[in-house]
Amino acid sequence: MDLSTTYMGIELPNPIVVGASPMTDNIDTVKRLEEAGASMIVMPSLFEEQILQEQMQTHMAFETPAESYAEALSYMPAPEDFRTGPEAYLERVGQLKEAVKLPIIGSLNGHSTGGWLRYAKLIEEAGADGLELNVYDLPTDPAVSGADIEARTLAMVKEVCSTVDIPVAVKLSPFYSSLANFSQQLVGAGAKSLVIFNRFYQADIDVEELYAVPYAMLSDSSELLLRLRWIAILSAQVNASIAATGGIHTTMDMVKAIMSGASTTQIVSALLQLGPEYIRTLLSNLKQWLAEHEYESLNQMQGSMNLQKCPDPSAYERANYMQVLQSWKIK
Repeated sequence: MDLSTTYMGIELPNPIVVGASPMTDNIDTVKRLEEAGASMIVMPSLFEEQILQEQMQTHMAFETPAESYAEALSYMPAPEDFRTGPEAYLERVGQLKEAVKLPIIGSLNGHSTGGWLRYAKLIEEAGADGLELNVYDLPTDPAVSGADIEARTLAMVKEVCSTVDIPVAVKLSPFYSSLANFSQQLVGAGAKSLVIFNRFYQADIDVEELYAVPYAMLSDSSELLLRLRWIAILSAQVNASIAATGGIHTTMDMVKAIMSGASTTQIVSALLQLGPEYIRTLLSNLKQWLAEHEYESLNQMQGSMNLQKCPDPSAYERANYMQVLQSWKIK
């Protein structure tokens, strides 16, 4: 059974991509992911805040007059002594490339243009096969419009795509007023792929201690529905490969995402719960399902239920609220 697919312009043997997660912190775990059949690894994000913090610390260190203190020259760190987060990240790219043969995708997470974006080129030079640009902006200022946010994001994508030669994917949230239009603009700005959608970790409230508590929860298959809808819409209209992420736990989740038009499925939560070897189960079950349904390849199934090919496109466009609500039976 031919499970091959193309994502970010990269030929892959199957659609299982390991999404950004702590699993890449351990080389042995990454090797297990490769041995189990993963086709690509996405590294966790290097955050804009991490880079800016390093730049600020470096600037402050060298702006401090060393001659102000008699012993200054003995404790002022030399440039090569700075080993902070961003530098360690670049090292990790190289380590992963040496450890496995899988394509390694670096990731940058931020929301503004600026010097921090030079790390896109540094990640490429470190050996990454591609870059995932994870854009997340939560505007709390009512003076900031949706158009402002989109313009800022497009500027980031254009800058990164003009800087690197490796393919760039943009990881999106669903919170845009016209996602189809914005997606087309992103592709026009140079993005080769779209990742649908980012999972945001919301803060809970401790009502006794009166503070906001960061709250992390693994996904489940129920989160897939929003992704299916937009992948079906976008894959029919945007000239870019699409990765489904968030809610991929079972073989049927994968089948649905690919039928909607996804080229790959990024999996994290299921692997954190069940271990890297779960990839073998997913691939085996996928091959069996395709054979039972008389598909000769993954490509034959891809996009068969997108907006153009679905028997009832209104299910995506208008979501059939009336029919769904009327079908509910009160107990």
